[in-house]
Amino acid sequence: MQSFVYTIKDEIGIHARPAGMLAKEAKKFSSKIEVEKDGKSADVRRMMGVMGLGVKCGEAITVKAEGEDEAQAIEAMKAFFAEHL
Repeated sequence: MQSFVYTIKDEIGIHARPAGMLAKEAKKFSSKIEVEKDGKSADVRRMMGVMGLGVKCGEAITVKAEGEDEAQAIEAMKAFFAEHL
């Protein structure tokens, strides 16, 4: 398993548009990818689950990937978060 911590910079936090784009990006990988905040986690392929975490600007999340392509998945997630959130 690989993971990284990211602090959300988007003023609105994780809302519908980036959550949908995140789910689409995650579906490119076979690894299980999760976002965790305050002990709760959500599969990034499930837009409503990610939005349900209620991540706001300035909050830190942990992104975890586990599977055969986890290294590529983590790099893609790092790039996605840096660009969109």
